[in-house]
Amino acid sequence: MEVTKKTYQLPALRFGYKDLEPFMSEEQLTLHHTKHHAAYATGANAALDKLEKARKEGTDADQKAIAKELSFNVGGFILHNRFWENLAPVGKGGDSPGGKLGDAIAHEFGSFERFKKEFTQVASSAEGSGWAVLTYCRTIERPMIMQVEKHNVNAMPGFKPLLVLDVWEHAYYVDYRNLRPKYIEAFWNHVDWGTAQKRFDDILNR
Repeated sequence: MEVTKKTYQLPALRFGYKDLEPFMSEEQLTLHHTKHHAAYATGANAALDKLEKARKEGTDADQKAIAKELSFNVGGFILHNRFWENLAPVGKGGDSPGGKLGDAIAHEFGSFERFKKEFTQVASSAEGSGWAVLTYCRTIERPMIMQVEKHNVNAMPGFKPLLVLDVWEHAYYVDYRNLRPKYIEAFWNHVDWGTAQKRFDDILNR
C-alpha cells in the first residue's frame, strides 16, 4: 500500500493582514506571505517532485542542483515560518524578553540594549538578501547572532533560530522603499518575545 508523502504547505498567519500596521502594511504583508513565502513552499515541493520522478523512473538526476534548490527553498520556508511566529500586532509585542532567555541575553551581551544594538547592526549590514538570526549554541551554552545570506548560506546546522528578521528587500520595500534601518527600528515594537522564550526553554529542556 503506497503512503501519500507530505509536502510543504503555506501556514496561516496568527494575525490578520492589517494587524501589523503601521510596521507592515496590509499590502506589504499580503505580498510577502502569499507570494514570496508561498513561492518557497512551491519551490521545495518542485525539488522533491524531481527527486521522486528520478527514483520512480530509475534515472539519474542532477543531485547537486536539486540539493541546492531544496536547501534554498526549505530554508526560506522555515525562516519565514519563524519570522511570522516572532511578530505580534501593535500593543502586543515589543518590550524585552524575560525568563531564562532574558537572563541569557543579559549575561552574554551585558544588557538587552546592547543586544538590540548588535542585532540591529547585523541586520543592517547583511549584504543583498539575508536575515539576522538570534540563535543558541548548545555546545558552549551561549546565545549568538548570525547573518544568514539568502536562506542557506552561513547557516549552521543544529542552531535553532530563536528570533529572526527578514531583511530581503521584499520584506520592506512597499512600506520603506530603500530605508532598511527604519524597518529594523520598527521591528522591535512588534517582537513576540513569548515565542522566542518558548523556543529557548524547549532547547534547555531537551
